[in-house]
Amino acid sequence: MSKAYRRVIHWFRRDLRLTDNTSLLASLSSSNEVVPIYILSNWKGSNLWTGAKRQNFLCECLASLSSNLEHLGGQLIIRQGDPISEILKLAKDARVDAIFLNEDVDPFGQAVEAELKKKSSIPVHSFQDATLHGPTEVLKGDGTPYRVYSPFSKRWLPVEKRRSAGRPSSIKTPSDLESLPLPTLSHWGLEKEDWELPKGGEKAARQRMSEALGHRISRYDDTRDIPSLPGTSRLSQDLRWGTLSIRELYHKAVKTGSEQYLKELGWREFYFQILYHFPEVLSDEFNPDWRGLPWEEPGKKFEAWKLGETGFPIIDAGIRELLKTGFMHNRVRMIVAMFLTKDLHIDWRLGEQFFAQHLLDGEIASNNGGWQWSAGTGADAAPYFRIQNPWSQTKRFDAKGEYIKRWVPELKTVDPKRFQAPPGDGQPLADRYPAPILDHSAERKKTLDIFKKHRFQQK
Repeated sequence: MSKAYRRVIHWFRRDLRLTDNTSLLASLSSSNEVVPIYILSNWKGSNLWTGAKRQNFLCECLASLSSNLEHLGGQLIIRQGDPISEILKLAKDARVDAIFLNEDVDPFGQAVEAELKKKSSIPVHSFQDATLHGPTEVLKGDGTPYRVYSPFSKRWLPVEKRRSAGRPSSIKTPSDLESLPLPTLSHWGLEKEDWELPKGGEKAARQRMSEALGHRISRYDDTRDIPSLPGTSRLSQDLRWGTLSIRELYHKAVKTGSEQYLKELGWREFYFQILYHFPEVLSDEFNPDWRGLPWEEPGKKFEAWKLGETGFPIIDAGIRELLKTGFMHNRVRMIVAMFLTKDLHIDWRLGEQFFAQHLLDGEIASNNGGWQWSAGTGADAAPYFRIQNPWSQTKRFDAKGEYIKRWVPELKTVDPKRFQAPPGDGQPLADRYPAPILDHSAERKKTLDIFKKHRFQQK
């Protein structure tokens, strides 16, 4: 059976795997030769939305992908610069007949896709791959998008999910194409630090999935909120970079019997849908009632928050876990985020940016959704008057102080009960550890007054 094309490009972006890669498999079934390409960004030194840990993980993912392609007879072509210019240049140099890619889930990537289709003289085929359902597939009866998670979830869960499609057996890539070397951190002017990061790449991701499905997800409902336990799947970075297929993970997770975990995957899709239908959330509060809130200027307390030196053990443990591992437990993310917005009264956008720079799983939609939820401004957000108390949250979710003592070694010999209430004398809990930088009760009252006053002024 003849194929539609002689030679095509597959553009890797956030789909750094071979297994169940929708566009890659389509390109292989449609052509005799495939030119796989990844285009490196060319910023140097610092970036508002990524950082050294994330880029290090990306480097490992690309090295793994390159090795996997070579094993099947292909070659990953690395280029650098403006993505549209580089794709069109390669299309001309390699004399390809079409371009294949998986659709992005954020408005920036979607804008690039639209521009590529506009400028390309050859067909550009795009595919839904990063999500179980597209942003227009799960809508209310009147055709409008959901703004609240619970009704979205009830409609989303029973909708049939596409099955995964396997792995290619061979890939033929022309041998005369130039490629840059695989990147290292020095490409962006960055340096490796003493981190504890998970290994990047498809093989490592699949090993993590096997472990999660075998031991963690079956107990997910009982352990997911305890940060000292390995109670979450720890697959979020693999879904973010596409080293795992969301379809394969979903259908395997169904067999574990944890509906709660499936609902967490639903939150991911809910935030993708919110971003698609309401892209203004990247700059404004989702709930217009809370636009224009009087956030305070970041200062020394913000710097203490970013270093994990607030004197609130659960807050400091979360930040230090993030700085060391590129990950923060989800329960702790909520506590840390609400502390910034409700205790420090600092704009959620600054926290969103800080998380994006450090989280390996810094998914633009989920990160934005989580921060706006904590700030009380987002879709299906916590009401402004629901303000988590870091001390009582510690008592509930880290009563023995195991999580705190792991990440804040200054407190290893301190009685964990002292982590559950502010020190009565206002003194530090230990030498070399700061006293609390604020009084939670006083700041809670201030937050309530700010939101009430703003709501009154809006009427």
